[in-house]
Amino acid sequence: MAGATETSIEQKLRALYKLQLIDSKIDKLTAVRGELPMEVSDLEDEIIGYETRLNNILAEVKRMEESISANKSKITDSKALSKKYEKQLENVKNNREFDALNKEIEIQGLEQQALEKRIKNTQFDIEQKKQAIEASKLELEGRKVDLQTKKSELSNIVEETQKEEDELLKVRANAVKVADERLVHSYDRIRKSVKNGIGVATIERESCSGCYAGIPPQRQSDIKQRKKIIVCENCGRVLTDAQLAEEVVEESKI
Repeated sequence: MAGATETSIEQKLRALYKLQLIDSKIDKLTAVRGELPMEVSDLEDEIIGYETRLNNILAEVKRMEESISANKSKITDSKALSKKYEKQLENVKNNREFDALNKEIEIQGLEQQALEKRIKNTQFDIEQKKQAIEASKLELEGRKVDLQTKKSELSNIVEETQKEEDELLKVRANAVKVADERLVHSYDRIRKSVKNGIGVATIERESCSGCYAGIPPQRQSDIKQRKKIIVCENCGRVLTDAQLAEEVVEESKI
């Protein structure tokens, strides 16, 4: 029974180290893409921002044009009233009616001037908005060209590496089954928490190859026996002996 346990632990360690080799290789493939995925994402967000701004300006111009149309209708109505009052002047019977009608005509004239001024100011604002629209369209087109270029670059790189990555992921899936789910979970957590992505470290010069903390002789001996999972007390990485690592590299050809 003890021998079976030793074999089980060693198999898990081998599968876990194989997992590390695969993930390191995938990391290298991903690194080839560099900042391109992030640049593509940033450009997509920027384009959405430009499109939103452009649509807002266009909606504002539409509201302004509707305002001009409404004010022109008011001017037409006001002029009609002015003509009506002017017609009534021909039939006034006293000075009071004459003054009242002239006052109404004057009010309508002032109203027309105010409306015409509003229309003029709105037309000026529309011209300003249209310039902003053209500038936004140019910026938007430029960003779209940049996005297409970046996407093309990324697509070419992904195409070159995707087949190899897919094959590695298949091998990884098999290694995960052997390594034990709980152990893989801990390994993944460690990988995410360290810069170099190393979740399984070997013993090199009596130290952890992940954080370079010294490993006591007795623990080194326990690690070489491969009878239990041992982690670095300093960084938490799973530890394995260099001999096992070399054997896995030779077997895996990764």
